[in-house]
Amino acid sequence: MTTAIPKSLQKLIQHVKDFFPEDEKLQQMFEQCFVNTYTTTMKKLADGKTFVVTGDIPAMWLRDSAAQVRPYLLAAEEDEELADLLEGVIRQQFAFIMHDPYANAFNETENGRGHQTDCTDMTPHIWERKYEIDSLCYPIQLAYLFWKSTGRTKYIQETFKEVCETVIEVWRTEQDHENKSSYRFERADVRQSDTLIRQGKGGRVIPTGMTWSAFRPSDDACTYGYLVPANMFAVVVLGYAAEISGEVLNDASLKEECLKLQKEIKQGIEQYAKLEHPIYGEMYVYETDGEGRVHLMDDANVPSLLAAPYLGYQHFDDTTYLNTRNFLLSRDNPYYYEGKFANGIGSPHTPDHYIWHIALAIQGMTAASAEEKQQILASFKNTDGGTNFMHEGFNADCPEEFTRDWFAWANTMFSEFVLSLTGKAVKGSPLYHQLQRHITK
Repeated sequence: MTTAIPKSLQKLIQHVKDFFPEDEKLQQMFEQCFVNTYTTTMKKLADGKTFVVTGDIPAMWLRDSAAQVRPYLLAAEEDEELADLLEGVIRQQFAFIMHDPYANAFNETENGRGHQTDCTDMTPHIWERKYEIDSLCYPIQLAYLFWKSTGRTKYIQETFKEVCETVIEVWRTEQDHENKSSYRFERADVRQSDTLIRQGKGGRVIPTGMTWSAFRPSDDACTYGYLVPANMFAVVVLGYAAEISGEVLNDASLKEECLKLQKEIKQGIEQYAKLEHPIYGEMYVYETDGEGRVHLMDDANVPSLLAAPYLGYQHFDDTTYLNTRNFLLSRDNPYYYEGKFANGIGSPHTPDHYIWHIALAIQGMTAASAEEKQQILASFKNTDGGTNFMHEGFNADCPEEFTRDWFAWANTMFSEFVLSLTGKAVKGSPLYHQLQRHITK
């Protein structure tokens, strides 16, 4: 594992300290959380790729690894060595997608670790094969933002076209999961959320234009197969892929294919994933089967409905989003919890009354008012359980009770939120554009 902290990261740490000169607690939390991914989870391999563990699990999740390194793009703009390390992450992600686009987590080598007894098409390189749309979205997002931050394109010229075509093929197949997909997943002797019904096929859905997902970004099974925030994310990254195809690859055909699929998925969301709520007005649902069954909730993991503008699906002040947000941050969301130390969104993946730091970070970065952002910042400082680290979920009434004491994704999301308070965000990201608009007002 890497241990020495690059000067480029130290510069960002000092920037936060200068911005919050009187807040020693926040300074300590930021420094500790910000470097956590770099010092404990990243390993440069002999072939130039970079393997990133999620923390307390020795596997590389496509989603987590992209989110974990995202704030480091700020430093990679001027730090070539760090940029090499991050480019290695993208190369490793692309290699994993080409190994199996339905897998969500991988081993460093073909060592056969992980869930090898699952009833699905496993290989020794795969840790887990829970198909999640966002596992394909995140590497494209990271590749796009890395390009915007560094100007590098070699990794795009070498492998992006093949990866993009593979992703498109999967998403098109899963537009008609019932009739076209061969993907199956079953896990024995576990809670229902860790396996799929109907002999591993999942709940029945009908074609809508959206693309089907077996699992949520929590790794919990979807109740209904069209996971709306994941489809929103797919719409965004297909736009990224189209831009890369046109401007870097000069491939008009691939660009057209990206935009065509993007349009179909977006039309599906707007037609099948909205309803008129008697209290909140027009809003988005979390999941649907296309036949009218819907799930009104949000999960703490990203992509989430709360994160829609953070991901880039909508503007931060979009009316339908704000209606949805009002629902999500209320007791009508079954996973919104209120406690002595914090209010926020949790997950069916963790115990009742446990709020997630990831969800607090998203709430803070999508908040319109400075007052709400400061409330979120105070919640972070009051709920680290005395560790100066973020966690998966914590008891809203007793933050010393939490899940996962080494969860790098949560540490990164907190760091990204704090950096946004100082006016810094990754170039090309929706948050960057939002901050720029505020600066120019």
